[in-house]
Amino acid sequence: MSTSTPAATDAGTPAVVLSGITKRFPGVVANSDVHLTVRAGEVHALCGENGAGKSTLMKILYGMQQPDEGTIEVDGKPVRFRTPADAIKAGIGMVHQHFMLADNLTVQENVVLGAESLHGIGGKARKVIQDLAKSTGLTVDPGVLVERLGVADRQRVEILKVLYRGAKVIILDEPTAVLVPQEVDELFTTLRGMQQQGFTFLFISHKLDEVRAIADSVTVIRRGTTVGTADPKTVSSRQLAEMMVGSELPSPETRESTVTDQVVLKVENLGLVAEEGTRPVLDGIDLVVRSGEIVGIAGVEGNGQTELVETIMGMRKAHHGRVLLGDRDLTKLGTLARREAGIGYVPEDRHRQGLLLTQPLWANRILGYQTRTPVSKGQWLDLAGAKKDTQRIVDEFDVRTPGIDVPAAALSGGNQQKLVVGRELSGDPVLLIASHPTRGVDVGAQALIWDEIKRARAAGLAVLLISADLDELIGLSDTIKVMLRGRLVADADPSTVTPEDLGSAMTGAGATSPAVAAVPGAEVEGE
Repeated sequence: MSTSTPAATDAGTPAVVLSGITKRFPGVVANSDVHLTVRAGEVHALCGENGAGKSTLMKILYGMQQPDEGTIEVDGKPVRFRTPADAIKAGIGMVHQHFMLADNLTVQENVVLGAESLHGIGGKARKVIQDLAKSTGLTVDPGVLVERLGVADRQRVEILKVLYRGAKVIILDEPTAVLVPQEVDELFTTLRGMQQQGFTFLFISHKLDEVRAIADSVTVIRRGTTVGTADPKTVSSRQLAEMMVGSELPSPETRESTVTDQVVLKVENLGLVAEEGTRPVLDGIDLVVRSGEIVGIAGVEGNGQTELVETIMGMRKAHHGRVLLGDRDLTKLGTLARREAGIGYVPEDRHRQGLLLTQPLWANRILGYQTRTPVSKGQWLDLAGAKKDTQRIVDEFDVRTPGIDVPAAALSGGNQQKLVVGRELSGDPVLLIASHPTRGVDVGAQALIWDEIKRARAAGLAVLLISADLDELIGLSDTIKVMLRGRLVADADPSTVTPEDLGSAMTGAGATSPAVAAVPGAEVEGE
């Protein structure tokens, strides 16, 4: 549990007060009479399902949207933010879930971009950045390119950006989504240190155990309105989950084995080079997934997981090696042919790779299935069939939507993900590749997605699971493989491994537990 600073328990003027915030969109009330009080110097967590209204509320506080009703006070003074620039002037900064950094610029260039008038772009700016870096624990040279930084340091740079602009209240949107346990601990240490310096945090997260570990107060929003505020010292994760969704906290755990001897996916010596003369992005990958088996891939983001999935899917062309589905060699086939052969694909970024956000739900049902029933008849699309099957997915997968004619963008993130998972399990695939299937979704959608994957596995589906949620990997997987710098370096036993064990192997610290066994000959040279 976090140590409350004197400021966090001070009965003085709150840092932020939102009163009676209401925001309506066509056909939807996103926020309805929301009340939120954040004390100065505290970490205040905001929890709720996808679509509960958290993001809308934070966009209102950050000046990205205007409330239809209600008031905002900062340090006891009424304010009205018309743009994020207004919020920044008032000392409010936001670190978005998807980092907004330019890889080809240095740390210093990223931090000062758009704020050149504050301290220039030279030595003075560099000195300010170095001083602020001590607050966040960022030890890298401001002149280093962002592309050379790991995920945790990129996040520190994002925090630096808002500090540089004078933020005293910092909104953190799902800040631990891409961090391993050790990096989460480091982030929490940073937040506690910054609390002592008087900074205030609004911490948005679905990970209730983490919320209870870092927050001084927790406010829960359900269906657009405030349910209540809880003390994390006395409330349990189960109670928080019940406040959020009215049901128990789901568990991914499944221990009954359904693994068969039938090999569905076989990857042999797969190699991929991004640029000639550079280290391979994929280096000699050998992998087998059997019918009824979930094989999990653990790894810090950027170690080749994305490239592995995209090479298996045919989105990237391997430099050497083979991809076999059953007895069929898919190596030279395109992506559509591989999908037609029986591969379902839940991409890591549903917006960029899984959905056409401006198109209706039934049009999104067609994506990737345009040559197969029930959405096509011969060479022609079957729009009636597509609409009928979309309604089935909406019903079976509890996709909460006014109807199948609304654009995908109108759905919350969790409901978008349920639509994608429903579509990919609808084609009777023999293999499902699931990349971060529950990233950014609430506990209700998470439970449904886990249950559907378990059900399909029990029916014989082979699943390749890539996830940054180590509890999810451990709970769902029959086998876990650790990926580091483009190689599979270790195997882990899900029945005995801990997230900490996995985190050590993922960061290159080596096998620190009998539950993690290094793959012979897969040692990775140091940087």
